[in-house]
Amino acid sequence: MEKFGKSQSVLRREDDRFLTGRGQYVDDTAPQGALHGYVLRSSYAHGAITALETQEAEEADGVHLVLTAERLEKAGLSGKMEASLVKNQDGQLAPNTDRFLLAKDKVRFVGEPVAMVFADTYAQARVAADMIEFEVYDLPVHLALQPGGPILHDAAPNNVAFEWALGDSVQMEAVKAKAAHVVSFEIADNRIICNSMEPRGCWADIEDGRLHLCVNGQGVWSQKAQLAKMLGLSESEIRVTNPDVGGGFGMKAMAYPEYFLAAQAARMLNRPVRWMSDRSEAMLSDNGGRDLTSTATLALDADHKIIGYQVQTLANMGAYSGQFAQPIQTQLFSKVLTGLYDIPVAHLQVTGIYTNTTQVDAYRGAGRPEAIYVLERAMDYAARELGIDAWEFRRRNFIAPEKFPYKTASQVRYDVGDFGLVLDRLAQEAELEGFAARRAASAKKGLLRGLGLCCYIESILGNPTETSRVVFHADGQVDLYVGTQSGGQGHETVYAQYLADQIGLPAEQINVIQGDSDLIPTGGGTGGSRSATVQNSATLALVTVMTQAYKRFLAEYHRADPADVSFDDEVFRIAGSNVVFSWLDAANLAREAGHSALLDVTHAATLDDLSFPNGAHVAEVEVDPQTGHSKVVRYVIVDDFGYLLNPMLVEGQVHGGVVQGLGQAMMEHVVYDGNGQLLTASFMDYGMPRAADVPMFDFNSVVVPSTANPIGMKGCGEAGTIGSMAAVSNAVMDALASKGVTRADMPFTPQRVWSMLQNAG
Repeated sequence: MEKFGKSQSVLRREDDRFLTGRGQYVDDTAPQGALHGYVLRSSYAHGAITALETQEAEEADGVHLVLTAERLEKAGLSGKMEASLVKNQDGQLAPNTDRFLLAKDKVRFVGEPVAMVFADTYAQARVAADMIEFEVYDLPVHLALQPGGPILHDAAPNNVAFEWALGDSVQMEAVKAKAAHVVSFEIADNRIICNSMEPRGCWADIEDGRLHLCVNGQGVWSQKAQLAKMLGLSESEIRVTNPDVGGGFGMKAMAYPEYFLAAQAARMLNRPVRWMSDRSEAMLSDNGGRDLTSTATLALDADHKIIGYQVQTLANMGAYSGQFAQPIQTQLFSKVLTGLYDIPVAHLQVTGIYTNTTQVDAYRGAGRPEAIYVLERAMDYAARELGIDAWEFRRRNFIAPEKFPYKTASQVRYDVGDFGLVLDRLAQEAELEGFAARRAASAKKGLLRGLGLCCYIESILGNPTETSRVVFHADGQVDLYVGTQSGGQGHETVYAQYLADQIGLPAEQINVIQGDSDLIPTGGGTGGSRSATVQNSATLALVTVMTQAYKRFLAEYHRADPADVSFDDEVFRIAGSNVVFSWLDAANLAREAGHSALLDVTHAATLDDLSFPNGAHVAEVEVDPQTGHSKVVRYVIVDDFGYLLNPMLVEGQVHGGVVQGLGQAMMEHVVYDGNGQLLTASFMDYGMPRAADVPMFDFNSVVVPSTANPIGMKGCGEAGTIGSMAAVSNAVMDALASKGVTRADMPFTPQRVWSMLQNAG
């Protein structure tokens, strides 16, 4: 059996409906007559609630229900949300901060939900929300990324969410003491907003006595389990669906208050309700990302080999402990802590700080981009300090191919890699030898040109188990049910393409069905670059099971020895005869013979190990020293994703990721004023990259197949973002270094770059 597929750039089948406006998103699918929900949000960053009077709103035209924390408690709900906590370095569990669906007693960030109104129309719900008497006694805000200051939670008197560590600090100190060189570098990772094309939304209804929640999330089963727990229902009483989803980025993987509130309102009113966020509301209430300040220390021997690496990070966790925030900012960070380098000793310490910002911080693959960003900025800084070529410095410290499988200092097992091969290919594709001439040409125009390199690695994460289900229909159509959820990545195409390769059917006859907890028993959802690798591995396992079952059936049907029945990815054959069956022929025989179990088959598979996509990106920028305006003018990529099922989709995914990282590096930045008010709550104030801001990308791929899964894939979901943040930042730093700039933090807006140059001068 050809496990790897045919690696063909098949056009995306879902694009036809998306580009012609026939996509079915959550707001398109709401039931007729559904009441509209509107959330009253706090305009205070921190304060004690002194009044919350809803009677006038409840009596307003069209209003059916006003939910508050008190009303939820009267309905039998505690309203307390789940939080995932890590153990501190002293072994004690990090403090649990009570967070409720609707603010109770206190508010802790601007945009925190206080009440939710449900009315016949959106306008009526909004007008009624303005009638709610909501008063707050102002309390001091805590915005600094430091412990101490005004207390947000009694459970965390120093505003410390957690203090987590990995590795041996004593050993690290010993390594630094004997090192020939010790280089320390502080770097900030600016705060950003997700800004998915489709904002968050949901609707809820009671169907045949069961609760149906439709949400534009990244999977249905986690949401279903949390709903059951919050509402006191059995999971069998709940159906969760995801329709088309316009971007997720990890931010939509979490459960948010509005989803539980809509579900509870549908139960209380016994009628459908709907809610959709607007853009500024999303900027206030979506989980944020990044916002770290890290100090990286490299200890090196006399030959510039790294013998120890230490990172101490302060992470802005927002106002509350979230469902994924703490584990993401710690354990995911550690997966790629030492990058592609053969570093024997490492020590990581992450301290999470509560601030009066957004509700929880974690998305966009939080952990891996930050880890690689810090490491690759530190590598460039050390090379500059030590007077060694940045490319040679990396080559000298790569994990050699013969050392795989390799266990990193953070006890993570890398299965395979050839990082030198990737870097050599990048030097060739980027025409590295011609950079000096390109820099000279820029100088003639009065521009500073810089080149930046990033060598990255990431890992597929999340649930290693996934489920596939295949149903054969009499009309020749085949349904493939999957446990992941597409947010625009092209899953419908790549999953159908892979199954078609395995069973010899045209992909056009395969319908990929996702996002319905009633149709497949379990699923891990989408996130952590897991989808294509884990889901297709499950499909491969299912095909293996089906192949054996059909061989037995055909042997019995033709009175042949099962060992004489074979399948060659296109047809079944029986040795010693001219009998040939396509899979649909075999399925039709099974249907005629009453073997229904062969027509609807479900199977789950678990990956035993992670795979590690890796690559190298190089960016070139031009900076105008008179204005500070910077532009990425050249960008070359070489990635190793193992076998590619659909190279075109992979390239598109990488392009999008690069633009995302470039956006953070060049313009995206969340700003709060001293009172905790978000100053970047619209696209008038928050910069987002557009086509004119990015160059054409030169995408290249090398293939070092993973040994961690039977397909040899490695995933690619966040690779573009991970590689581009440091590549662009290092390029800007390279351009500015000639003018005496020694530290350059994102975002590189004209005003910030101009100020760096003036301060250096």
